[in-house]
Amino acid sequence: MQKISEWVRKLALVLLLMGALGMIISMFLGFADVVGTKFFNWPVPGTLEITESTMVLIVFGALAFTQSQRGHIRVEIFYTNRGPRTKAFMDAVTHLVAMAFFALVTWQGFDEALYSLEIGEATMGTIRFPLFPARLLLVVGCALLLVQLALDLIQNIRHMISGEAGAEQQTQTNFQ
Repeated sequence: MQKISEWVRKLALVLLLMGALGMIISMFLGFADVVGTKFFNWPVPGTLEITESTMVLIVFGALAFTQSQRGHIRVEIFYTNRGPRTKAFMDAVTHLVAMAFFALVTWQGFDEALYSLEIGEATMGTIRFPLFPARLLLVVGCALLLVQLALDLIQNIRHMISGEAGAEQQTQTNFQ
């Protein structure tokens, strides 16, 4: 399981870095578009379309990495003063709900990606970009998140059985 976890973490990091690169590209394109429009009356063609597509990568590419770092938010008022088994149970329930939600998003996203590919869906604008790659990135990001959530769920079940505090629980108690 350790190897699978490491493999997922590396893939999540690759998606995160691709999203960071997409953000940098969008930032420079947006800057060039504003300067070109304001000072030279010549906008950069395709800026909106590229930015729209990279937003999918930026958001959905970071989900699995954030989960691997236990970086998603939680309501601490109910979580803080509980024992390790209760915390593991709460985390397990949260991961099950998240898995159900993102399984639906992955399933429907996959259907939409296939449909987009079948009909050759593209953006409407100066430059037509195909929408299939962005839809596929949404599916890949959500699928990777599902794998990470499953790994975390297994870890939570182990902590519920053993009564040991998980790594995120130990870190939290060190700050109190």
